[in-house]
Amino acid sequence: MADDLTLLAQMGGLEALRPVISDFIDRVRADVMIGFHFNAVDPEVLKQRELEFTARALGGDIAYTGRGMRQAHAQHPILPGQFYRRLMILRQTLADHAVPQPVVDAIVLHTERLRPQILQWPDSCAPPTRPADGE
Repeated sequence: MADDLTLLAQMGGLEALRPVISDFIDRVRADVMIGFHFNAVDPEVLKQRELEFTARALGGDIAYTGRGMRQAHAQHPILPGQFYRRLMILRQTLADHAVPQPVVDAIVLHTERLRPQILQWPDSCAPPTRPADGE
């Protein structure tokens, strides 16, 4: 029964998810607004980590071999607009691959929950203000 299957299984498993993730990473890397963040990262490694991460979020029994989100993004000043640009590309990629809506919803929700761990300044587009001298 479909209700007993994980979202990953309902989608068709890792082999159905793999081309979606590959296309998504290619689109992100080519994007003028956010692609530069990934210039120094091996695209095949990035695709594998994203596959592991997404598959786990969909209930797959696969180990995630990457670093934690805070650690992986600590060196990058990722701004809210860049975060949402990636999310837009993700939504478009999932739509273009006709990913079932329950799977799309789960992936998007999982991504949005990671926002505070990924953004440099999660509550605004501006860096925190520094106190004036003498304060």
